[in-house]
Amino acid sequence: MIEKAKLIDFIETYLSSGDYFLVDVIVSSDNCIKVEIDHAQGVDIDYCVGLTRAIEVAFDREEEDYELEVGSAGLTSPFKVKGQYMKNVGNEVEVLAADGKKYKGVLKEVTDEGFVIVGEEKVKKEGAKRPVLEEVSREFKYNQVKSTKYLLQF
Repeated sequence: MIEKAKLIDFIETYLSSGDYFLVDVIVSSDNCIKVEIDHAQGVDIDYCVGLTRAIEVAFDREEEDYELEVGSAGLTSPFKVKGQYMKNVGNEVEVLAADGKKYKGVLKEVTDEGFVIVGEEKVKKEGAKRPVLEEVSREFKYNQVKSTKYLLQF
């Protein structure tokens, strides 16, 4: 079976020459390898082909047979790495907090520890009869969320 750590090191070295970043590498028990990459302007199919060929040269199929799939992380997939958060600053996201509550808002800031979204929520002011829409800023630590996704709107 292909050693995942060596594969990750190889891919990260390959990606270090450009603006692409590694999102995930999955190596199944039957040697099916799935590599997910991303880029601020989206993933180019030719770049995926180049990475696939580089992996196939570095990890000879004659020595170890495997199935390989290289592609983008996907628009509707949950974010897995900080680079995906950075890529989506200014975009609307949906956050599923660890307590099960969902929050929607524009991703405003990303740090090493977490991120900030700003969205409109109904807030009941003291003495008011009805809640009013107000812009609310929410800060999350990465370990405080179950998932964060780009929010597709049509």
